[in-house]
Amino acid sequence: MKAPSHASLRNSIIKAAHASGRVLLKYFQKNIDVREKKGAGLVTIADLEAERAAVRILSRARPDFGFLTEEADPIESQSLGRWIIDPLDGTTNFVHGFPMFCVSIAAEWDGKIVAGVIYHPILKDTYVATRGRGAFLNGKRMRVSKTTKLSDSLLTTGFTYRKDEILKAEMEAFERLSGIVRAIRRPGSAALDLAYTARGVFDGFWERRLSPWDVAAGALLVEEAGGKVTDFQGKSFKIDAGQILATNAKLHPPLIQIIQPETCPI
Repeated sequence: MKAPSHASLRNSIIKAAHASGRVLLKYFQKNIDVREKKGAGLVTIADLEAERAAVRILSRARPDFGFLTEEADPIESQSLGRWIIDPLDGTTNFVHGFPMFCVSIAAEWDGKIVAGVIYHPILKDTYVATRGRGAFLNGKRMRVSKTTKLSDSLLTTGFTYRKDEILKAEMEAFERLSGIVRAIRRPGSAALDLAYTARGVFDGFWERRLSPWDVAAGALLVEEAGGKVTDFQGKSFKIDAGQILATNAKLHPPLIQIIQPETCPI
């Protein structure tokens, strides 16, 4: 089966992400019903409609591709291709009117992420990467930061929705790093954390208990911007690993040494 061009996949996911973004803006700061998914955050009509908007466009672009999305059951396909969609990353932020949320869509071919887009509709920022072709923000090439010392670094992370020993272990890691680095932020959107790492705002990002749609596009952005992405042990990153460490590459070794002692389960 012939692989589709990366450019065609990139153009399709950009179009889909912008369509989803328009849906999100329609509902942002409106009084909408909110439902809680046990142990997995919130879901709203905005999530559902934004996902449907993306699926409609991508289904037309490549009817042979399968789907892995946050709000619906996976759709298998005989094709080697698959779309991976998070229609609203940062739903809790969205519900509370905090404008740090985004759409994240990736195109996978034969088990590899080959194109990814993260769209921040409030700022109209479109982050795009295609494998081997670099990463771009609104058409301008991005590069990770040049920070070499942890003491000079600005990091970002996220915490589990669970209120148990896993959260306790995450807070302990946060405390350890807070005593070493310049500062740590917790904006509440893993996809945007990765996008901001790719553009050099953050020097590194780590989090556990994430799903493939949270990280598929963002991990490619960081890699194509010159960064490094692995699991907490420094092993090759897989989108279903449930943990991610993404850095400007220079800070990867010291961050692994600090994060690796984590023994709590994924």
